[in-house]
Amino acid sequence: MQGIPLSLSSLTTSIKPVIRNPMPMAKLSHSSSSPPAYVFHSFNGFSRLELLHLPPYLRANEKKPASSLIFSRKKVTFKVGSSSVPGAKSDEPIKPSDLIQNLRLGAMFGSWYLLNIYFNIYNKQVLKVYPFPATVTAFHFGFTTLVMNLIWAFNIYPRPKVTRSQLAAIFPLAVAHTLGNLLTNISIGKVAVSFTHTIKALEPLFTVVLSSLFLGERPTFWVVSSLIPIISGVALASMTEVSFNWIGFYSAMASNLTNQSRNVLSKKFMVNEEESLDNINLYSLITVISFILLAPFAIFVEGFKLSPSYLRYAASQGLNVKELCVRLILAGFCFHAYQQVSYGILQLVSPVTHSVGNCLKRVVVIVSSVIFFQTPVSFINTFGTAVALAGVYLYSRAKQIKAKPNTVYHG
Repeated sequence: MQGIPLSLSSLTTSIKPVIRNPMPMAKLSHSSSSPPAYVFHSFNGFSRLELLHLPPYLRANEKKPASSLIFSRKKVTFKVGSSSVPGAKSDEPIKPSDLIQNLRLGAMFGSWYLLNIYFNIYNKQVLKVYPFPATVTAFHFGFTTLVMNLIWAFNIYPRPKVTRSQLAAIFPLAVAHTLGNLLTNISIGKVAVSFTHTIKALEPLFTVVLSSLFLGERPTFWVVSSLIPIISGVALASMTEVSFNWIGFYSAMASNLTNQSRNVLSKKFMVNEEESLDNINLYSLITVISFILLAPFAIFVEGFKLSPSYLRYAASQGLNVKELCVRLILAGFCFHAYQQVSYGILQLVSPVTHSVGNCLKRVVVIVSSVIFFQTPVSFINTFGTAVALAGVYLYSRAKQIKAKPNTVYHG
């Protein structure tokens, strides 16, 4: 099948296929064909575009049925750039000028940042007096599982119809999602929140390495160059971190590996389906599976730690039972809400813009946690963190350079 260049809008999820060698108009009619289905995958700010269904008018010369289509470099090629609004001329870029839309987007970014701040604060307060990261992580997953089942039960949001092949594709993502969140909570329980998020600034390094090894993607010169300040900044911050702990450090590094493995898996194993999963349902299903996986593991490793006796133990460490339960529930709520808002933002902006916003979110979380917990920081530590975060921003901009006409994304 010939490569199909696609154009991705920064303000809409609609994608218009462009055929290099157009077929007769009769073959391009949409009257009897379903439109192509696409889905975005976004994890920790990094996004993947997946083509889940090719309609007959784009499969005129394809010998294999749609149900057997698996993305490979030889089959589908993506080109990401600017697009036009439906009904406008194809060569006219979108120029957002609607004040209400801009205010809505600004409010969503503000909510995303605020929810992240409160989640990290409540989560650290709980883990500081209740050192059971597997139980706490399972509670977060369980909160999302409960909320989404209520939403589906009352038809507030449509319940997805999942096939076996979709479930098989989602399962490895859920495993990586489980490990990534568990390891992050282990790290937050051992070191300062600001240091954990500084280490997690190394995520782009793992993305580049894993994509190169398993997807055959060669990073550009600018992408590789942007990794230098990231690595240097994290090294400086680690050398002067007051709360440095090897368990916390290695846990954060391992969470980078699992989170970026999830991104690679989402691109490597997602197969074609007649019905695609939207962002909200994809995230929800991954989290539900994660809860099913982690809950028995947490009980096996840590025991059942939600009993009154263990809650009273937390009270002896500085939080009474009521305060602990309230903060645990609030952390679960913020965990679920900021993920939902993140996916909502991704539907309105491009993946590159979302990635830049995620970089700024990390800055906000680090600064707010340092102020709230009065974390002692030296000049070198602050400088190293700033250099690392600047590198993440440069990485986000360098990824955008790949959208030039002679550069393609391979599925």
